[in-house]
Amino acid sequence: MHQSFFRRLQRKFSISAPRLAVRPYIPWYIRWAIALPFILATAGLVGWAYDSGLEFAGFHRGQAERDLADLRNELASLKTENARLASLAASYERQAQIEHAANMETARQLQGVNEENIRLKEDLTLFQNLTQSGMHEGELSIQHFKVERDTLPGEYRYRLLLVQSGGKRTKAFQGNLQLLINVQQNGEKSVVVLPQESSASTIPAGAGTEDAAYQLNFKYYQRIERGFQLPVDMVIESVQVRVFERGANEPKAKQSVNLP
Repeated sequence: MHQSFFRRLQRKFSISAPRLAVRPYIPWYIRWAIALPFILATAGLVGWAYDSGLEFAGFHRGQAERDLADLRNELASLKTENARLASLAASYERQAQIEHAANMETARQLQGVNEENIRLKEDLTLFQNLTQSGMHEGELSIQHFKVERDTLPGEYRYRLLLVQSGGKRTKAFQGNLQLLINVQQNGEKSVVVLPQESSASTIPAGAGTEDAAYQLNFKYYQRIERGFQLPVDMVIESVQVRVFERGANEPKAKQSVNLP
């Protein structure tokens, strides 16, 4: 052990010992100042070599940047045009909806006018026939009695025209209207009376009915168009309308229609 120690000591201080180099101390910022130009030059050389390689391969950076700028401008223009067209389409859609609603309303009014025109023509024909029919003064007749299904299940509408032949001495007719509806429900037949009385299965006299919707008061004619509602499981077979003069137990006029 002592021998190996002495050998190392002798080798360190003998002629064969490693050389010792002494260099002056250089601060780090001076070393960076010396190395920085070389680093920048190397980076520039690498960038130049990269651009040269791209141009040699057919890729031009300046042209690509100009093309990219053009594409961005075109994209912005298309977005603006798209927003303008979307706003214009929404405006046209609102205008079309308004025009459609106006057309529907006009069609509805036109249909109503046509129906009224048809009724007036029917009334004119009726009155022309009445003047030639030879009816006695004060005689009552029921014209154009119809019963139709309405929009909703169980809803119905009926219309009729009451005409009283008359002259200068004809008095106003006062009385009431009554509907007898023959129905079938769950295989059983029954009669529904409108306006409703104490029992739907019996036919009451017309006198004494207090429902204002069925009251009558006219001199020459009265048009009636009303609706009624029944349970949806009731099937109407026929409807009879009866007209009672005030204070009378027997109808002065009656008429029946079958419902298809």
